[in-house]
Amino acid sequence: MLDIQAIRQQFPALKQSVNQYPLVYLDSAATTQKPQSVIDCVQRYYSEQNANVHRGSHSLTAAATSEFESARETVADFIGAQSSKEIIWTRGATEAANLIAQTFARSTLQAGDEILVSELEHHANIVPWQIVAQQTGAKVIKVPMTTECQFDFSAFQSLLSTKTKIVALAHITNVTGTRQPIEQVIDRAHQLGAVVVVDGAQGIVHQDVNVTQLDADFYFFSGHKIFAPAGIGVLYGKLALLQAMPPWHGGGKMVERVSFEQTTFSDLPGKFEAGTPNVAGALALAKAINWYRQWPLDEVEQHINHLVRATYLGIKDLPDIKVLGYQPHASTLTFIIDGVHHQDIATLLDQQGIAVRAGHHCAHPLMDALGVVGTVRISFAIYNTEQDVERCINAIEKAVDML
Repeated sequence: MLDIQAIRQQFPALKQSVNQYPLVYLDSAATTQKPQSVIDCVQRYYSEQNANVHRGSHSLTAAATSEFESARETVADFIGAQSSKEIIWTRGATEAANLIAQTFARSTLQAGDEILVSELEHHANIVPWQIVAQQTGAKVIKVPMTTECQFDFSAFQSLLSTKTKIVALAHITNVTGTRQPIEQVIDRAHQLGAVVVVDGAQGIVHQDVNVTQLDADFYFFSGHKIFAPAGIGVLYGKLALLQAMPPWHGGGKMVERVSFEQTTFSDLPGKFEAGTPNVAGALALAKAINWYRQWPLDEVEQHINHLVRATYLGIKDLPDIKVLGYQPHASTLTFIIDGVHHQDIATLLDQQGIAVRAGHHCAHPLMDALGVVGTVRISFAIYNTEQDVERCINAIEKAVDML
């Protein structure tokens, strides 16, 4: 049984007040708060271990390099990669998507090739494909969603063809929390020789991920969604694909030998990690992963799903409220109030100490499909409580009365 109060005590940010109310943080799909152990990890690195990695011969750099590569092993084990060489450090999910687009995709796509992209995607899994399509003459094809905000697998199968070279979709979507059928998509796409790119920014927190069993070609995520700092992310790619891909950024560390006549590049993973990396971020990500592994994920998700359902039941019948694409097994809930701007709702909630997200959530195509310009999104994590739900519902009720 999860001891949520004990877990909450590990998060210093949750102990503060906002606008004279105790903070209720319901924006974890945007970024999670950080446990003290992760904060301490960053502080310890800069206080005691600060040195560059893979350079120099002194004790500090040797220790930093050892922990840096150990963190890579932790990530590889966490997601079921076959080798730590398949783990590339990035600044986050967005950089990882762009790396794939500008290395693998740009070097393999030709005019007339097609990239199938789910309509439910975050901009980070749409715009990089549009850019590379313009560069190569390929086409980005939308895979529509159903009226229930689900991936339309039937439409996907009708769009899939020998022209399809890449399929891009999120494991879990960031607005409605829809769990997309990545297993079936991967299987079907591979039958026609297409490569599948999975945005795991939300999925990494809420799903057991084994990239080898999934047979995912690429899977990427950001550390800050899983209790680590901002500025660190992970790109997983199958070893053969990564080996065949050209480098993206040029500079130190990603080279074996440089002359004005020729440069030879490092082996994996160094080939894609030019310059000084975010060492503290990598160490803190490993710390965050090990921290999160303390609890059975099924228990964590049952807790979160319970909070989402309780929130849904508490607001669905309020006047003029419309919940969009409700998913009973999600970590998010998104809604609008007829005739009221989403930002006004979020502001009124903030005045009562409730932190939620308002806007288009970097998902314009999804907003267009829903026929709205923006929504209010409530999102939960392991540290949220039933009291948080009660306060959120009460705050929404007051907002409805005022508006």
